[in-house]
Amino acid sequence: MRDYVILNNNDNVAVVTHDVKQGTEIMTGIKTLQDIPQAHKFALADIPKDGEIIRYGVVLGYALDEIKKGSWINEHMLRLPKSPSLENMKWGTNINKNLPEPPRKTFMGYRNSEDFYAGTRNILGIQTTVQCVQGVLNVAVEKIKREILPKYKHVDDVVAVNHAYGCGVAINALNAEFPIRTLQNIAKHPNFGGQLMAVSLGCEKLTVDKLIGTENNTPENVIILQECKGYEAMINAILDMAEKKLKILDKRRREELPLSHLLVGMQCGGSDAFSGVSANPCAGYAADMLVKGGATVLFSEVTEVRDGVNFIAERCISEDVRNKLAHEMLWYDNYLAAEQVDRSANPAPGNKKGGLSNIVEKAMGSIAKSGTSPVVEVLSPAQRPTKHGLIFAATPASDFVCGTCQLASGIGLQVFMTGRGTPYGLAAAPVIKVCSRNELKEQWPDIIDISAGAVVTGEKTIQEVGTDIFNFILDVAGGIKKPYSELFGLNNFLCVFNPAPIT
Repeated sequence: MRDYVILNNNDNVAVVTHDVKQGTEIMTGIKTLQDIPQAHKFALADIPKDGEIIRYGVVLGYALDEIKKGSWINEHMLRLPKSPSLENMKWGTNINKNLPEPPRKTFMGYRNSEDFYAGTRNILGIQTTVQCVQGVLNVAVEKIKREILPKYKHVDDVVAVNHAYGCGVAINALNAEFPIRTLQNIAKHPNFGGQLMAVSLGCEKLTVDKLIGTENNTPENVIILQECKGYEAMINAILDMAEKKLKILDKRRREELPLSHLLVGMQCGGSDAFSGVSANPCAGYAADMLVKGGATVLFSEVTEVRDGVNFIAERCISEDVRNKLAHEMLWYDNYLAAEQVDRSANPAPGNKKGGLSNIVEKAMGSIAKSGTSPVVEVLSPAQRPTKHGLIFAATPASDFVCGTCQLASGIGLQVFMTGRGTPYGLAAAPVIKVCSRNELKEQWPDIIDISAGAVVTGEKTIQEVGTDIFNFILDVAGGIKKPYSELFGLNNFLCVFNPAPIT
């Protein structure tokens, strides 16, 4: 097992693979001057005050004071550099056409229309226009699962699409299109098989017409609670409509489909300094295989791309794609500035405990999950793709908000990388957990699906673990396997991105 990792020949820091005691000769000519926790950095050379601290070949920040060779480097010792400029970013200068060949090019999915991605699950999704209906709907869904769903063996689940939007909001305000688009697109999720079912209160601002369209606002698709005569009538109406929808969904069958029918989301959360060494690069290798095989892959999280945006721009296939990338970054810069914060507000205490000193270091590790494929499209939050290949879907970095936005974009499943650990999950699509270090897999053997920790220790390559992730993705997409989050029903509440005012 190796003791440290250096990622770039220009780096003047290294990351330790395990806790290291003060006075240890960690490498020839360098003794540690303090105890250094696992995944944290130490200086490979003396760094003067205001000197550059370099990892990934990128300046993470500037030393607030002189740093001696062998010193522990943590978040309190760096001053942030300026964000990369968004003006005139180079594009198309790093287009990789030599992607790894995937071992498989088909999967077993639920076919939807030819211009729509396939389902990986067969689910009755019950939409809601407003949070007010949640209590009644949740009771009804439990009854459906207990009393009706067992009759329909080819339907995987019944999911209430609950959220905190719908009323008490400025429905026509600038940026209100974000939450509205999110809910409109989730209603059309590929895993719902084209079956629309909506529960409305009756007086909310997000009307049924706005949510699912006037043409779909029919008694066959919509229940309005204020028109029902009491609680029992509400429950019975939901159960009756659900059974009609379940009968239709029960006729769906999996079939062998090309990877062009598959849309996969990549996300990371609870990251540590190993995330950019193991979990994210391995997921990126899997992403490259998926793209080579014809699939579409989304990566997201604006604040965790912002400091590496120039590297993403170099992979954009056109000036228009580069311009859309710059537009989304600028929108988010202004969004943060309006509340007098910037991207430095992103790293969480757990990120820092895991060795990430600032948002620059976090971003450089985060973008590794995108692999090396060309970027063919950039989406605004919750938009649906129009291209096949690697796509940047602009979303907040919050796990729950990003997950909701990616669901709205139509992902059939999500691959979630973590260093510190999280039981996060989505009810409407499977979530595969990949961890960056073996200790987390040992701590959570029945939450983490795949450990990329062997890359940190040097026992496996990125290509080996990346291929394992690719194969697991296709097994989960095809219903052959279930990730732990799905097996145990570890699902989070949908958190809809709403930058518009609440009234």
